[in-house]
Amino acid sequence: MRSLVAVLVTLILPFAPTTPAHARGLDDVYAERLVKRVKGADVAEHLRAFQAIADANGGNRAAGTPGYDASRDYVAGKLRQAGYDVTLQPITFIRGWTETTPPTLESTAPTQKTFTPDQEFHTFRPSPAGDVTEQVQAVDLTLPPSATPSSTSGCEAADFEGFVAGRIALLQRGTCPFVRKVGNAAAAGASGVIIFNEGQPGRTDSEPVNIGDWRSGIPMVYADFAVGQQLAATSGTTVRLRVDADLVLGTNHNVLAETSAGDPGDVVMVGAHLDSVPAGPGINDNGSGSAAVLQVAEEMAKFPVKNKVRFAFWAAEEAGLLGSEQYVAALSPADRDRVRAYLNFDMVASPNYAYKVYDGDDSDGVGSAAGPPGSGRIEKLLTAFFRSRGLATVGADFDGRSDYGPFVKAGIPAGGIFTGAEGVKTPQEAKLFGGTAGAAYDDCYHLACDTISNYNATALDVNADAIADATARLAFSLRSIPRRTAPDPAAEAVKG
Repeated sequence: MRSLVAVLVTLILPFAPTTPAHARGLDDVYAERLVKRVKGADVAEHLRAFQAIADANGGNRAAGTPGYDASRDYVAGKLRQAGYDVTLQPITFIRGWTETTPPTLESTAPTQKTFTPDQEFHTFRPSPAGDVTEQVQAVDLTLPPSATPSSTSGCEAADFEGFVAGRIALLQRGTCPFVRKVGNAAAAGASGVIIFNEGQPGRTDSEPVNIGDWRSGIPMVYADFAVGQQLAATSGTTVRLRVDADLVLGTNHNVLAETSAGDPGDVVMVGAHLDSVPAGPGINDNGSGSAAVLQVAEEMAKFPVKNKVRFAFWAAEEAGLLGSEQYVAALSPADRDRVRAYLNFDMVASPNYAYKVYDGDDSDGVGSAAGPPGSGRIEKLLTAFFRSRGLATVGADFDGRSDYGPFVKAGIPAGGIFTGAEGVKTPQEAKLFGGTAGAAYDDCYHLACDTISNYNATALDVNADAIADATARLAFSLRSIPRRTAPDPAAEAVKG
């Protein structure tokens, strides 16, 4: 029996340029051919289909709407036509959350004090309902607060050593996501959670916050710094915490498809979120990423691969990365180990674009920490493509705002491309990429005007080629991409 490499050479050589495959490597030959087949005009056809779906379904493609269902069916249909076996993975999301009556937060002992809802504290959305009267227990507070944000209260499971199950956890805002604090508290047996603002100028008052996660099952509120300070001042303080809310859950589906060929022990994942926000059709955010990944998948179906490639179109990203989070959570440790790399493409055609590549190794030394080992290699792979076109790139942080987050948290090497959202283009970026300095990368971010007229065709074409190039290369070679490492809690960077 011939080796896999010999078979691949035989199948690919008819499509290859005159330079012999052995002189350049199969990944080079395959990447060149796949890039040529992926055309911006074809990607744009998918964008027009997403716009038509939104037009026929109330103007959006948001999770839980007919527009999302139609988008799911469109992508699944195209993948099946290309020859893939398609899996629709059900995921749970919040269909609706309503606070029926105002919440209650009051100290009942040793002194009585009632705090005012919507002024001194707010219910975290989407808090489960609950009514508990228990002693509060402070967890790793920094009082008085430091001059700059630094609190790690509740960020690690170890913070809850000695926590008495059944008590209400009193936590301080700081340097990790609210949702992590709540999850750690629930795992420690807390019956409720009070998080108060950290205390620096500009970080004293509470406000309505949606953490996108209801799975703690316990009531949770966000309080002013002054409220937290009062509750922490006296040991043994007992508090009544009540949230009266109706939480309605629904089901959507991730769309998953993988190549029939390729080593199932070495899986390359390529993903984009398929849902829009309720406000509009989401053509740039994230029709652009979904359309580009879909076109790459359609063209890749025509070629063999060495490593299995799995394409993912995520549901309910806009509701809190729910599709990707639930996907990663459902993987066994062995299945997580098989995923050698994850590539994420969220907003790849912003009108006032910059070519941003996720800074996998924190080479710029600013912002969020590096991704898991191997992420720097993915960054270099992507930047090399742009460099081959004479194009500059700038770094983008793993700030936890897109579907790479759960993969990074699980220790899976990650990378991807981003062209900017509501942030403002710098003068340096305007020199590198053109466009308008001082203006948003996408003025229609999360708005009704994110329509078929809200994307840059040049960025879409170039980035679709970059996606094809990186996917093809990893489909044939995972050199320098190490196996999954133990998760690094510092990799999460959405700050509480």
